[in-house]
Amino acid sequence: MTATGPAGHATLRIERDGAVRTLVLDRADKRNALSAALVDALLDAVAEAEADGVRLLVFRGEGRNFSAGFDFGDVESQSEGDLLLRFVRVEQLLQAVAGSRCMTLALAHGRNFGAGVDLFAACRHRVASADSSFRMPGLKFGLVLGTRRLGALIGPEQASALLEEAATFDAARAQALGFVQRLAEPAEWPGVVAALARKADELDDWSRAALYGALSTAQADTDLATLVRSAARPGLKARIARYLQG
Repeated sequence: MTATGPAGHATLRIERDGAVRTLVLDRADKRNALSAALVDALLDAVAEAEADGVRLLVFRGEGRNFSAGFDFGDVESQSEGDLLLRFVRVEQLLQAVAGSRCMTLALAHGRNFGAGVDLFAACRHRVASADSSFRMPGLKFGLVLGTRRLGALIGPEQASALLEEAATFDAARAQALGFVQRLAEPAEWPGVVAALARKADELDDWSRAALYGALSTAQADTDLATLVRSAARPGLKARIARYLQG
């Protein structure tokens, strides 16, 4: 199945294999940037996977990388209200993935940025190739997105240092921080998926959901409110423009 965006451009490819479902970000010409259409398609696909009783939900990107993050390609034509709604939808996607009853796996390669890194972080299992790098520059234009999840993964001090500097960190450092759990090249990914699929079968759906719920530290409403306050401050477009020019 392929979801399409404006002018019929493919945005998401959905691969089904029994209790495993793979969502492939399929905008290779845009480095899999998260357009509004792609975010909506991902939200629908995550909901559909849960409704279908999928045990393992996999995210990966086509082409040179996993995701370049928020798609700024048409930012000039959008109002600040449009942009605010788009950021809210991204946060809703991250919460849907982080709170999913499915076991979730992200497979990253290449250079990844912003909301694409946040999507990777929202998954419970995170594997990257050795060429992967990650950067979250949202605070450069005053946006607070995915911060609590990052802090939960690598600790608040490390998260603060990375976000304040908008520092790029490579796969080796990501693994040392606990952000990436394992390094594996794309040729190894089918084996990674197969092993996790077997692991996903060890618990029934109710038990897995109960486990995830008991361990969750999510504060969904607080995180959404923080994101909205950061994006709703006047001058969002100007801040984005300065970031893109810089």
